[in-house]
Amino acid sequence: MQISSVNDVKIYNLSHGKSLPEWLSDRKKRALQNKDVDIQRRIELIQDFEMPTVCTSIKVSRDGQFILAAGTYKPRIRCYDTYQLSLKFERCLDSDVVAFDILSDDYSKLVFLHCNRYVEFHSQHGHYYKTRIPKFGRDFAYHYPSCDLYFVGASSEIFRLNLEQGRFLNSLQTDAPAVADFTTALRGNIFGVTDCSGNSHITQLVEGLPSVSALRFNGSLTMAVGTSTGQVLLYDLRSSRPLLVKDHYYGLPIKSVNFQDHLDLVLTADSKIIKIWNKDTGKVFSSIEPQTNINDVCIYPGSGMLFTANEDPKMNTFYIPALGPAPRWCSFLDNLTEELEESPESTVYDDYKFVTRKDLENLGLSHLVGSSLLRAYMHGFFMDIRLYHKVKTMANPFAYEEYRKDKIRQKIEESRVQRVQIKKLPKVNKELALKLMEEGDDEAELSARKKKGKALPSILSDERFQVMFENPDYQVEEQSEEFRLLNPIVSKVGQKRRKKLRLLAKQATDDENEEEEPEGRGSSDESSDDDKSWVDEVREQRRLIYEEGRDRRRQERKKQGLQPRFFQIKAGEEFRSFGDVARKQKLQKASLEERLKLEERSGTVNVADTAVGSKQLTFTLKKVKCAKLSRQTVKMVCELIRKQSRIQNVEFVNLNYYKAVIKA
Repeated sequence: MQISSVNDVKIYNLSHGKSLPEWLSDRKKRALQNKDVDIQRRIELIQDFEMPTVCTSIKVSRDGQFILAAGTYKPRIRCYDTYQLSLKFERCLDSDVVAFDILSDDYSKLVFLHCNRYVEFHSQHGHYYKTRIPKFGRDFAYHYPSCDLYFVGASSEIFRLNLEQGRFLNSLQTDAPAVADFTTALRGNIFGVTDCSGNSHITQLVEGLPSVSALRFNGSLTMAVGTSTGQVLLYDLRSSRPLLVKDHYYGLPIKSVNFQDHLDLVLTADSKIIKIWNKDTGKVFSSIEPQTNINDVCIYPGSGMLFTANEDPKMNTFYIPALGPAPRWCSFLDNLTEELEESPESTVYDDYKFVTRKDLENLGLSHLVGSSLLRAYMHGFFMDIRLYHKVKTMANPFAYEEYRKDKIRQKIEESRVQRVQIKKLPKVNKELALKLMEEGDDEAELSARKKKGKALPSILSDERFQVMFENPDYQVEEQSEEFRLLNPIVSKVGQKRRKKLRLLAKQATDDENEEEEPEGRGSSDESSDDDKSWVDEVREQRRLIYEEGRDRRRQERKKQGLQPRFFQIKAGEEFRSFGDVARKQKLQKASLEERLKLEERSGTVNVADTAVGSKQLTFTLKKVKCAKLSRQTVKMVCELIRKQSRIQNVEFVNLNYYKAVIKA
């Protein structure tokens, strides 16, 4: 698939790419698909959408399901089914097709005008009938209200063949010596003569005598006429003067004219280019320039897709999202083009070099202007990049030496960029910058000793991390809790760095103010047992963080005037903890439903539904562990029991029994 953009309008050439020969085996085709990237990226929208040699004309059926194309050699007609995305049938003919038309909604009724004056009718099964017209034909049109076929050609007469009666009717006589193109308006039976050659707008543009080469109606009153000299005239049938004249500036005959009604656009094509322009102002909307000459253009109804018949075996398929959506049978193209717009690919002209006329003169290629090796574009030309390099090498033998010097210069510049460019410390993250400088110096020394080559580029010289040393929002907070816990040895290692920072800052101020004298460097004692010191450092940092947080909370409570919380313990109630008291108070205020939910979660209450629709609750009593009682305490309890029970005659009490009673 090839993507181009003209006037900011995306054009997708779906048929672009390499095609595999038919005589290759399936194994070789798969091998080529795995190796060749161009074959992998191609989109085969319709299978075998091509002719053996040349395609002359192409049309779409009114129901939109079938695409029919006529071509050579040998003369044939091919029908493609869009629902199956493949070739439906192929029929060979006796002679070349000048023009053909589809009379039915599908492919069941076809008419072909041959170059040997024969008119051939085809039905769904194949050939149906063949007749002959008196003169060689150039074009024909079908008039639906009267079922008449009108044939024009190398004669001043217009031959009429009525398909309902099956016979020729009286011919229509014209003043023209010959009629090249003919079409009818869908509404009514209107015939008229338009003198394009004598128009003042045409005579100012061309020197020769123009003739009509293409004709198309838009509704009942608007008509577009294409001339053999490359102009398109837009007429209103109520006036003999054209509303608008559009020139292609190539001097080639207009091959096809089509209207895009919902956008007020006209698509006109000669053998070199397809131009899309506004029918009211004539302003160019976009243009398509295929690699081969164009024979015919067909627009798929209600979409932005168009097909071209070319002087090439492959028939081109273009999709322009700005003209309309993709047809229903290939709706996936909309998603595909949206993804391509989000991630733009390389331009169309990657394999071409743009050169001006001055560049061509320097290379000695001025004689190629007008040939197929140069493609005109704006103020210059596009030429194949391989041809450009080859000619440039021949024109400048010392190009390799210049190329070598440029490469050496680029390597030197790259090595310079990889060095630390920051001589002064930045305003933000000074300690981090100093740490990176030290690490960069250590890596450079290590790589120099081991002779491994150049060191890795530093973060300080990388543009992606430049904001870290410019924006204050990226300042590293060394007093934060996360930093202190993740960097346990930062206090010891940072002492030396902070002293060095102070010295550097002192030196900077000394350079600015020469009156002050630099202070002496302080000695820094490095500990020899740094391997296990980080464990103690982490514990110390956690303790300090906890104490700081506790002091901070106390200060906040004092500022807010908060009082300590008091809990009421009722007489006879066992006190366990403040949290238990608060839980009981909260439970007393809760509703019955909330209590049941809490009991269900704890497993003491089980709620189930019975058969009659009522609820059944099952309670599970928890065992309470009693504290161990001493022998003296048990005796005191027994004395209390005797007094309350009025047991006077009992001299001995079983202590084990009362222990069991107390536990119960």
